[in-house]
Amino acid sequence: MNLFAPLPRETRRLLDGIPALIDKTFPLPGRFRSKLPLDVAELSHLLTSGRGERSLSYLGRPNLLSAYLRFFLPWNLYRLCRLLPGLDVTLRANDIITDLGCGPFTFAAALWICRPDLRAIPLEFQCIDRSGPALEAGRKFFAALAGENGPWKIRGHKTELGTGKTKPAALVCAANVFNEMYGDISRCNAETLKRNAEKSARLLESHASVESAVLVVEPGFPRCGEFISLLRNALMECGHHPLSPCPHDGNCPLLDYTRTGKKRWCHFAFETEDAPKDLQRLSLSARLPKERAVLSFVFMGKTKVQQAKNPPLGGGYAETEKQPLRVISDAFPLPRQQFGRYACSAQGLVLLGGEESSIGKAGSGTLVNAVFKKGKRDPKSGALLAEY
Repeated sequence: MNLFAPLPRETRRLLDGIPALIDKTFPLPGRFRSKLPLDVAELSHLLTSGRGERSLSYLGRPNLLSAYLRFFLPWNLYRLCRLLPGLDVTLRANDIITDLGCGPFTFAAALWICRPDLRAIPLEFQCIDRSGPALEAGRKFFAALAGENGPWKIRGHKTELGTGKTKPAALVCAANVFNEMYGDISRCNAETLKRNAEKSARLLESHASVESAVLVVEPGFPRCGEFISLLRNALMECGHHPLSPCPHDGNCPLLDYTRTGKKRWCHFAFETEDAPKDLQRLSLSARLPKERAVLSFVFMGKTKVQQAKNPPLGGGYAETEKQPLRVISDAFPLPRQQFGRYACSAQGLVLLGGEESSIGKAGSGTLVNAVFKKGKRDPKSGALLAEY
């Protein structure tokens, strides 16, 4: 299943209505509205380059909570609604979903918006966050979005991650959470980042059931991509298997590139022309335009699926044998009027080449079959060569 398909009409209609729904649920006096772009810019600074200036209770400040609800919440909903339909998230009646660092119930809201087939199924969400104001805002927002009498039970738990007990969940998720924990680790300190990923894997596993799935979504920066690759390894040590985006269950081929400073990491980008227009206008006002959305993620399960295997040491695929690849980059020109995209495979990083018309259709996140050029590598990146 390919990732990041265009939004269906109903999903887009609901997302278009989110800014107005937030304004209705959390009225903002006119005298404060003119400051909203500045508040959005301040919060963006605190969440990125200004992490050291941010207090643990930053969402307790009314202006920053308002900025989060009006800017970051809708953009996070949009990203998740582009991602989730492309994943095989299977839930049954009375299943439990645990959302770590849930904020204002972002994951539950996104699932309700983009998976109408689940709305009539009784589900229980255990939403964990250390911010009481964010949890309270989530209760109001989800009630305004989905109504108060639906079959979904959403329980907020105000606590630090790793404290308190929850029921074993069929799905454990964490969206835009772990980067707050590893964001201050030096880029040269790969060992500490690895230990952080292992600790995060144990945290996720502590909330899981015997057959649970795990979904972790992070911003699409190089550091986040490296963390996701390390987390994937750590979750495999706990008995999970990669379901998406990986087309194989072998070692992640991107780790060696991120550690050497080369611009290759597991991330996906897609255009945002179908994002809510009101949200795009606010982004421009805050000088944070988002023409594209970028994320890194991994979806793991306890049930092993049919995946491509790593070839024997010193071996390789036959020159005519097609193998699955996951596209992980934009298109760029190659010599002889060809175009290419980087992709992930069981053999390692691949430079996928072909005509501009075909490569243009294989967008970021697309799962394709390609033929390897046996024994040949790209001299610049060291990637294996394949034809699409």
